[in-house]
Amino acid sequence: MVAKKGKPFYREVVVTEASEPVRRRRHGKQLESALLSAAWDELVEAGYARLTMESIAVRARTSEAVLYRRWANKDQLVLAALEHHRNANPVPVPDTGALRGDLLAQLTALSEALAGFFAIAAAAAFSGLRADSGLTPAQIRDKVMGDRPPPHERAIYQRAHHRGEIDLARIPAGVLAMPFDLVRHDMLMDLKPLEPARIQSIVDELFLPLLRSHQAGRKSRPSA
Repeated sequence: MVAKKGKPFYREVVVTEASEPVRRRRHGKQLESALLSAAWDELVEAGYARLTMESIAVRARTSEAVLYRRWANKDQLVLAALEHHRNANPVPVPDTGALRGDLLAQLTALSEALAGFFAIAAAAAFSGLRADSGLTPAQIRDKVMGDRPPPHERAIYQRAHHRGEIDLARIPAGVLAMPFDLVRHDMLMDLKPLEPARIQSIVDELFLPLLRSHQAGRKSRPSA
């Protein structure tokens, strides 16, 4: 465009959007969650033996230095990724109105939801995670499963207690954990969901008789 005499020359500038949006920088918990999710995805696709800090960094679109600032080596990162995935995908807690129904529904949901998770965790353990981390099998189990009763276990028993079905003050923690421990054990052994008959057997033939026997025995015991 040619400027007219006595008038300034103006150049028209057209601003267009970038072909690709600028990726926002991640910080804190958001960054850590993204890193752990990338580690989980890499673990699922590549397996523990072929997984490296470099491959996780590439998947997460970051540098290895970012990973090493948080985890000293890949086994620490894998253990954190297992815990993160488990906590980020909680199993809904059923409310059938009765302890037996709640247990059957919860154990079935846990079995179906966690069988794949346990298969990945077991494959990692057998591929060298235990040796690389220096942890005992029990410590690996606690890292994978959690060393405290999950919220769904506490919620089921708390509701049963409020309904008057059980008295939590009379029942040892080991008894309450038993049906969940058996389901986890079976999943670790078979790496697949439990059959409905097995879950019903755990509840009806093992747990509920033990629960009734324990409560009856405590009630009949004479006071000192």
